[in-house]
Amino acid sequence: MYWPYGVPRIYAPSNIPKQGLELESVIEGAATEVNSNVSPPVHDDGTIVGLRASRSGHVFATITKTSLTVWQSRPTAVLASYSRSPESLEKYGTNISLLLKPDCSIIAVQTSESYLITFNVSADVDSRVYRQEFEEGRPHRHGRHGSTAEEDGMVEVIIRFRVIIKIDAGIRKVVALDDELVVATTNPPAIQCIRWNPNHQGTQASAEVSLKLSRIPWISKDTVVVDMVHDKAMNLAIWITNDGKAYAVQRVLPSMEDQKGPKRLFRGYCFHNPKDDTEYATKAAVNARFSLLAIGCANGSIQVYTAKDYVGSIPLSHSLQTSGSTWKTGGITLLTYSPDGYCLFAGFNEGWMTWSTYGKIGGSSFTQDASPSDENEELWLRGIRDGIWMTNGSQLLLLGKNDERLWLLEFLHSAMTGCLSSGNLSRTMLQSSSGLMIYRGYDLPDLTTISGESSLWHHAQYPTSYLNRQWPIRTTVISPDGRYVAIAGRRGLAHYSIHSGRWKTFDDPFVENSFAVRGGMCWYQHVLIAATESDQCYEVRLYSRELHLDDSSITYSEILPAPAVTIASSGEDSLLVYTYENILYHYVIAPTAGGICLVQVGQIAFHGIIRSPTRVRSVSWILPDNQLRDGDPSQDVSVASSLFLVDAKLVLLRPSRTDSGALKYDMRVVAQNVEYFVLMRDQLSFNFLAANGENPDSPATELGLNNYRYNHPIRDSLWVFDGQDLRMWTDIQDVLRLNPEQAPVDASSPIQVPVDFYPLSIMLNKGIVLGIEPELVRRRDFKFPYFRISIRSHLFLPNVLRHHLSQGDASAALHLSHYYEQLSYFPHALEILLHDVLDEEVDRSPSSEGSTLPSIISFLSTFPQYLDVVVQCTRKTEVRSWRTLFAYLPPPQELFEQSLQRGSLKTAGGYLIVLHTFEELGSSSQQLIKLLRRAKKAGDWDLCKELARFLIALDETGSTLREALDAVDFSDSSSEDGLGISGVSRNGRLGSDLTITGPMSGLSGSSGSPQSFGSSENAGTSAEDYFSSMD
Repeated sequence: MYWPYGVPRIYAPSNIPKQGLELESVIEGAATEVNSNVSPPVHDDGTIVGLRASRSGHVFATITKTSLTVWQSRPTAVLASYSRSPESLEKYGTNISLLLKPDCSIIAVQTSESYLITFNVSADVDSRVYRQEFEEGRPHRHGRHGSTAEEDGMVEVIIRFRVIIKIDAGIRKVVALDDELVVATTNPPAIQCIRWNPNHQGTQASAEVSLKLSRIPWISKDTVVVDMVHDKAMNLAIWITNDGKAYAVQRVLPSMEDQKGPKRLFRGYCFHNPKDDTEYATKAAVNARFSLLAIGCANGSIQVYTAKDYVGSIPLSHSLQTSGSTWKTGGITLLTYSPDGYCLFAGFNEGWMTWSTYGKIGGSSFTQDASPSDENEELWLRGIRDGIWMTNGSQLLLLGKNDERLWLLEFLHSAMTGCLSSGNLSRTMLQSSSGLMIYRGYDLPDLTTISGESSLWHHAQYPTSYLNRQWPIRTTVISPDGRYVAIAGRRGLAHYSIHSGRWKTFDDPFVENSFAVRGGMCWYQHVLIAATESDQCYEVRLYSRELHLDDSSITYSEILPAPAVTIASSGEDSLLVYTYENILYHYVIAPTAGGICLVQVGQIAFHGIIRSPTRVRSVSWILPDNQLRDGDPSQDVSVASSLFLVDAKLVLLRPSRTDSGALKYDMRVVAQNVEYFVLMRDQLSFNFLAANGENPDSPATELGLNNYRYNHPIRDSLWVFDGQDLRMWTDIQDVLRLNPEQAPVDASSPIQVPVDFYPLSIMLNKGIVLGIEPELVRRRDFKFPYFRISIRSHLFLPNVLRHHLSQGDASAALHLSHYYEQLSYFPHALEILLHDVLDEEVDRSPSSEGSTLPSIISFLSTFPQYLDVVVQCTRKTEVRSWRTLFAYLPPPQELFEQSLQRGSLKTAGGYLIVLHTFEELGSSSQQLIKLLRRAKKAGDWDLCKELARFLIALDETGSTLREALDAVDFSDSSSEDGLGISGVSRNGRLGSDLTITGPMSGLSGSSGSPQSFGSSENAGTSAEDYFSSMD
């Protein structure tokens, strides 16, 4: 759900003093007697060798060989720097690594001589490093909200030397935790824990927090820990040893210890055991949101494991393959997940790549030739040394190899990462660090929807006043009708009208700061529904877009007993609110005289069923049709089947009654590795209402309006994206009818819809899956490359039709086709259906069992486009496939005659190619003459020219062409509007100056080469391939 975008900004510290501060040698105690044989000063060319950020992301630090620099993230600027003296560098070594206490109050620098030099970092709130200045006589206008933090300047940061720690055993790797530093030593191999602050005895380290690896029973003997990462949210660390193994490790707290057993400092399990040296672990990353552990291997691949518990159940989830071999990418140098866990970034020696949580490739630097990048010193594309995500993941700060610059790359991410609302699932909205991009093609005609025109993107910048006060923006939601957008940062909220282009924010900053959005937002018509938290008071608030934002603009408020985990609209007028108390509340959105209100009609407690409410990402439910139409809303909770997305598991809870009449729930996992799911009955308003009157109507939208939406055959479909392909159940009732004890893979055999891009929305009324993919562009008029995004589409209709036909349910396939046959690209969908099946069954004998090709052809024969579909398929397949295809079809001669009867002359020309390939067409074929005569009569001179070329390819002497022309009687073959041919001598031989005027899109080449009449587009399975060929 993350894609690189634009051109990175470049930052480099400047005017940093190269000479050491005299204060340092005094504080460090490094002042020694002057020695005439002292080593020459260390040369520092400014190359950055270390990069780390605080947990909040507001501050980060960098080091060179001799200096330390502290930066502010937004706006990005240097706050303070510290340069070490020559005496300090000679005694303790140069800087090689950097560590930050998570709150950035202490910085530790690892040196080449195995020292840890620590510094205190403090802020002087009364001093400013930078302050804006304005020309005299031109006062600056602060606006209605007063001055912002940027206008007031940046707080000064002071770096003070603290203490130096000597690690006699040598440092191999260090990680910084909240209370201590964990150090992996070399000789002997051991783990030391050093407290940031001294204990009550005044010491920072003791024997009880030092442990040799040889004494740890679960680690292989004679090994050394070479890398470590730690995640606070999971309270889990990954240790990598020099034998390529990876261990999941927890620090044993006093409450976790077994009082009867021996005292232990760490508890761990080996979960990655390489088969050979190519699978040796080199880098690791932890995804706390989805409980994933990623291991980068020596061969450049990445193995991702699922941490099911803390007692060693860590199976392999999936593997990620790079876009090239190791010689192209180099070894892995960096592995890091975005703060929300939806993106994995991998840096290599020669470039970088990104993936979604479960493996869909995002951006990559390997899609372009590397030579121009070397010439222009674009080191962010030519290998990564280090990198950090900035705050909410909208930006990634990259450090190239041997580079003194920092590259700040912008990332777009889907609004679904912050809130899985029905609007965000139905419409494509991308957010960046400074604004939104909204795709406006949904309500346009069918061909325009997926044209990919840049004008179809609506760009909206966040309101500056709100962004400065409440950065970063954490949640964005769009209304299902695409008219309104709401955003929420650290506090407060703001909303936007796409039609008017106007934002509404709070006039009073104190009111804005009085609450925060916790649990998400959604739209109901023009009313924004938000779950909020204010002074330990939890509410669901309703704001009208038509009113200004202030205390009085809350049209309705519902008090909650606990914070909301997520809220979701369901059906036409229901609101589901799931709270930290593991209770799902059902509200009906009811109209009142002054607007709308929420009426609670039921609640369900899931105690003992959902173990961790905070792991729930989305919720929906399915009501029986009779309850949905005629039932009492207060009884919905007793008959509704609930869908919970818990981490990456889609869980179905189906109600039933015990013998005593009590309500119980049967739980079953429907799908694993789910990045998001869509229940189509929650999106009926998006997929079936007419387009806005301001936009031209789409035939597909009109069709959805004319047909009662509850009759659509896949209105109750369930869609799941598992990081690779979309999976679809045509009817959620099929899933509900399954036995709860059945395995997830048996869940009604979902239809696989392969996509080679990241899908963001399913346009049910147009039969299209819409998504985006990034592209690295290098233009001649620009010296630098940049990333841009493009709209991609895929027709899912062939996959669904094939599923029905393979199940022997031709009536369901015909019923579904009835809803889509008005689409302009419906024939192309039929062509894809035939093409895909033919490719798979080309080597099967006509009598083989299990073949679906006969049923596919029988199905196609019911449509008027049948003949065109067959001939288009032959043009896009190899000749060896034709025999298999026509084994189930009438003879080509018969299809040729049918095409003539229907007046499809170019289609008939296509069947001439088939007749020729099957050697059923003579040199003076009556079929060709008949077609040539019909083309002449219809005035289709382009077809005449193509037929003439065909005859030339059959007979280079030209006699066949002359006979055909005489038979058809071209009395004026050289007329301007007719068929112009010259260069054929009277004796029938071809002249050296043979010329056939007209388009060159027809036949060419030697005889025996099957060619085609008409356009020559290539076969493809995506809708835009077809549309581009129609231009």
